[in-house]
Amino acid sequence: MSLKESIRIDEEQVTAKIVDFIRYHLTKSNRKGLILGLSGGLDSACVAGLCVRATLPQNVLALIMPERDSHDDTVEDAKLVADTFGIETEIIDISPILERFGVYDMLPRRIMDMKRILSGLVRAGYRVVPKNLNPFLGGLEGATFDWMHPIEAYYRIKHRVRMVTLYLWAERLHYLVVGTSNKTEDMTGFFVKYGDNAADIMPIKNLYKTQVKQLARYLGVPDKIIKKLPSPDLLPGITDELALKLTYEKLDLILLGIEKNMDDDAIAKEVGVKRTTIKYVKRLINAANNIRSQPPGAEI
Repeated sequence: MSLKESIRIDEEQVTAKIVDFIRYHLTKSNRKGLILGLSGGLDSACVAGLCVRATLPQNVLALIMPERDSHDDTVEDAKLVADTFGIETEIIDISPILERFGVYDMLPRRIMDMKRILSGLVRAGYRVVPKNLNPFLGGLEGATFDWMHPIEAYYRIKHRVRMVTLYLWAERLHYLVVGTSNKTEDMTGFFVKYGDNAADIMPIKNLYKTQVKQLARYLGVPDKIIKKLPSPDLLPGITDELALKLTYEKLDLILLGIEKNMDDDAIAKEVGVKRTTIKYVKRLINAANNIRSQPPGAEI
């Protein structure tokens, strides 16, 4: 069976398994309901659709947490998802919190305030940087480029503030925090440690991004969300595929081939990429181990 055939899922069967998974943990934890962060993106939309199948819509709360750098459509798209599934929402602008931390002063404010110009500059910069030197890979491997450190601090705290906000609300309401990370992100380290990877349960953690997209159609996620370019929405101009230097269609097939212990040449031929691309993805996976694992303890 080809990789393209192997990556296809049975949407009905997968939905049933995930819904049972959510119900089990909701009951086991003795919580009153479910809470998630709704970004207006595909993953959180898909998780929202799964949550309302696992319990009553009135037992699901979505926090929409924009900030100064968020895309103009973020809140509108998140509301669209919430309305589609009948979920209650709370909009919490986290900009004031980030201001108190001095986050917006970490980078040149004049440039950061010009969203449209900045978006173009960021995209142009990412396009010219080779795969083995891109900022995302450098961040995973602990690169010593001094210019990267304030940028990493600038965007990573945003996910961590959202995580803290989710848990504040969850504990007040006695709800279970539902994460929205997928398998592609988990394998490649495309998440912020103690940020968007922190949750009580991760329903779609074993689904590749392209599988999440397939499931989203089955769940009735709005077309606008499904067709939207995936973005972490942390810096203007950044999209997932720009940061990763690969399309999800190719990245997911490569990851599946690696999981199947296929030879690099065989993967490269089937996916239609160079062998160096396979090595690059393996480098991402190895580097991601540093942030995926729990903090190590000293041997005594």
